[in-house]
Amino acid sequence: MSLQDITDRITKAESAAGRAEGSVQLIAVSKVQPNDRVEAVLEQGHRCFGENRVQEAAGKWPTFRERFPDVALHLIGPLQTNKARQAIELCDAIHSVDRPKLAKSLARLAQEMGTCPELFIQINTGEEDQKAGVFPADADTFIAECRGLDLPVRGLMCIPPVDEEPALHFALLARIAERNGLDGLSMGMSGDFESAITLGATHVRVGSAIFGARVRPQE
Repeated sequence: MSLQDITDRITKAESAAGRAEGSVQLIAVSKVQPNDRVEAVLEQGHRCFGENRVQEAAGKWPTFRERFPDVALHLIGPLQTNKARQAIELCDAIHSVDRPKLAKSLARLAQEMGTCPELFIQINTGEEDQKAGVFPADADTFIAECRGLDLPVRGLMCIPPVDEEPALHFALLARIAERNGLDGLSMGMSGDFESAITLGATHVRVGSAIFGARVRPQE
């Protein structure tokens, strides 16, 4: 696979779903990837990237942004409240708003700093104990709470259970978004993004299919 392969598949999926070309944003997930691989994708002209951890993003992206100032950085992993200020400073979007305490921290910091990234509320569509996110039954209330805090809620995000049909979870996320007047849907990864696009994804998160297998640091 390559960046071009993935973008071609996204274009075909958009067309098959009767959607406008370019309506889906590809987030190249660069977590745990060596800088030379990330740089190669930047050199190809791609500018939207995703990181799981604030600390890793802080060590990587300020230097890249000196050369590529138009990069858009999305935080797609869990966010601790004590990292919220750094996340606001670094990121253009945060996809993992998943609890009232974090929402309140982001709202307070947004007021103080005069800026806030686009926010996606993470929905735990599979109601998995080990996974972050708001349960579907609590989604409407939490979305309203975030709006009440004057947060810029762009949409919803989910990570389906690995052993279930992802399309069922994408459809559930789309229904929750529609009834709450949200059009941003961050859903779909390397193995299922075409299905996600069919069901309305606006942002898909693809990593190893673009960069190759992740290279973790030596112990």
